Amino acid sequence: MSRQAELLDLSRSSVYYAPRPLPERDLRLMRRLDELHLKWPFYGTRKLTRELQDEGHAVGRRHVTTLMRRMGMETIYRKPRTSIPARQAAIKPYLLTGLVIDRPNQVWAADLTYIPMAHGFQYLVAIIDVWSRKVMSWRVSNTMTPDFCVEALQEALAEHGKPEIFNTDQGSQFTSDDWTNELKAAGVQISMDGKGRWIDNVFIERLWRSVKYENVYLKAYETGSELRRGLAEYFEFYNAERSHQALDYQKPDDVYYGRPALKAAA
Repeated sequence: MSRQAELLDLSRSSVYYAPRPLPERDLRLMRRLDELHLKWPFYGTRKLTRELQDEGHAVGRRHVTTLMRRMGMETIYRKPRTSIPARQAAIKPYLLTGLVIDRPNQVWAADLTYIPMAHGFQYLVAIIDVWSRKVMSWRVSNTMTPDFCVEALQEALAEHGKPEIFNTDQGSQFTSDDWTNELKAAGVQISMDGKGRWIDNVFIERLWRSVKYENVYLKAYETGSELRRGLAEYFEFYNAERSHQALDYQKPDDVYYGRPALKAAA
């Protein structure tokens, strides 16, 4: 083991380190924070802390901030762009201003969300066609690294062709070279939400609400394999059987494949 650590230029202490699981109390708090964020996405750490305290949880704002950061959760509100993000070359302009979205594969969008489980948590990435709301592909992971996002992107491109525009937020997964190079190679225009554009990914935010309230919160999945099987069943239902009010109560698959053509996404 010492020789392996030497060859890899790693500290031996890091080789032997075994991460400790999160306390059950933190997992319960994270689950509740997720529910509160879906209900009031504009609540910041102060209000979320107060809500938890009113429910009887002994928690401070600093701990709530730590848990939200671990979950990848960010308060949604309009804020001025007062600074330039890191890695300026990786940030792309927003391309959807004034754009009428009226056909499939015109605009795709992607986002990440936190998924609570019975004894832990994972992250879910999904890619949707904005016109039809169809889930093109998805992946789950226990880390927020770009690799599982890129796998979902590769699957969507291979199975459904390519969109004209791909819109995401400015998260590190979507500004990574692995992600942007994949889109550039496919000839896709890259669009990213501006700092004050909280509404840009509203369609996929609605997807998260549906996934969690209609599946994840009801199941309390024990393992990653159970989660993947359950989500596979749900997304099949979501695309092929679940009617959507915004689509005149049609199914995403029907709209995406032209059965029948409907009004633009709104």
